[in-house]
Amino acid sequence: MKKRLLELSTCACLLGTLIAGPVTASAQENVPASSIQTEPVYEGSSNVSIAASALKPFPQHVSYISGTIKPSHFTQDQMDQQVKKKYDEWKSRYLIKHPKISNQYYVFYNRENIVDDPKNVVSCSEGHGYGMLITAYMAGHDASAQTYFDGLYRFYKAHPSSADPALMAWQQAKDSSGNIVDSSGSYSATDGDMDIAYSLLLADKQWGSSGEVNYKSEAVKMINAILKRDVHAKQFHLKLGDWASDSDSKYGPGTRPSDFMLHQLKAFKAATGNADWDKVSDTTYKIINSVYKKHSPKTGLLPDFVVRKSDGTYAPAPDKYLEEPTDDEYSWNSCRTPWRIATDYLISGDTRALEQLRQMNGWIQSATGGKPAKIGSGYDLKGNVKKADHAIAFTAPFAVSAMIDSSNQQWLNKLWSDIVDSPTSDSYYFDNSIRLLSMIVVSGNWWTPGE
Repeated sequence: MKKRLLELSTCACLLGTLIAGPVTASAQENVPASSIQTEPVYEGSSNVSIAASALKPFPQHVSYISGTIKPSHFTQDQMDQQVKKKYDEWKSRYLIKHPKISNQYYVFYNRENIVDDPKNVVSCSEGHGYGMLITAYMAGHDASAQTYFDGLYRFYKAHPSSADPALMAWQQAKDSSGNIVDSSGSYSATDGDMDIAYSLLLADKQWGSSGEVNYKSEAVKMINAILKRDVHAKQFHLKLGDWASDSDSKYGPGTRPSDFMLHQLKAFKAATGNADWDKVSDTTYKIINSVYKKHSPKTGLLPDFVVRKSDGTYAPAPDKYLEEPTDDEYSWNSCRTPWRIATDYLISGDTRALEQLRQMNGWIQSATGGKPAKIGSGYDLKGNVKKADHAIAFTAPFAVSAMIDSSNQQWLNKLWSDIVDSPTSDSYYFDNSIRLLSMIVVSGNWWTPGE
């Protein structure tokens, strides 16, 4: 079935697809600041649960695996303040109360008017997952964090996937009456599903599950649904979403490296006791290493999409796999992989992807001459620049991967300064969200449900 992708810098949510498989993003567009939509976040609302005290208030100052580093040119308190500032700016721009249902919130991923087809798009499950992660981590700094989290939770529950009500429909838009309805189908995307489920595990540790929402129970329901719908039942790779059936010869073999949230897979195993999550983890590490060693041994870069071939090996998807010429390159999906993959090493110490991370760190420093401003917004797997534009969504994740080794200290310091100094108003939803999530990790505040 035909899919059409828009060239965006703002998100990895696929737009205008009949089967609603949210999958990619691509090149940066220049959108004038005067054109952005400006719906404010509202403090408090009626019919909301009474907030519990934060049990793990920001900042947490987690001790990551021995030998890893943080920026050394700012104090811990200064870094915490920098994260708080970026959070406050992110919240004021993107966290929005439902216009007709006062106890629901959503992340306004189209605030900058990047998406114009379909019109009036406001939310996608990718951004919703980011919002739920962010509000769970920033509780303590933000006294209203649980109000926002629960409002985001209610919005997710109000927009279930048609394949499984425990998963979230991937995109929402305002109709002509101002109601928020599912747009372009109501199937799910794996990344949104995984982040929402993980955020519920965080919420259980942050506020407990004895209140209005049993976060732990809801997390387990969602984790089980992800295993059933978003994971290939035989090969155990993460699929693109619940719309991609195992029997689909084109999309069933597909996976997206930006969904390789390895520490979340471990948390899902711990929460459910289901050993099949170990198989998903093993397969994911296998894909990372096989693609890196065969297709990007000099750069360590992973492509936006990967497919399982008939001989059982995994390889970059062909270009235009989903009608984009960058599907086989390091572009607006895979720019998140240094954050996703390195975070697992920082908190678990699992070394199975460490070689790939080290190769990538060495390559990007050499390719840019150690200057973050020279990081491009698209590369082929050989390291050739395909888009030279500088984008925070590409810079911030490299700061997370730089943390794995003390030899990267000066590079990490430069990256941190770059992402802190770049104004929120100069970037879009996708860049600003990835920056904030990366900053939470780099500042030492990415705690896990197992702590």
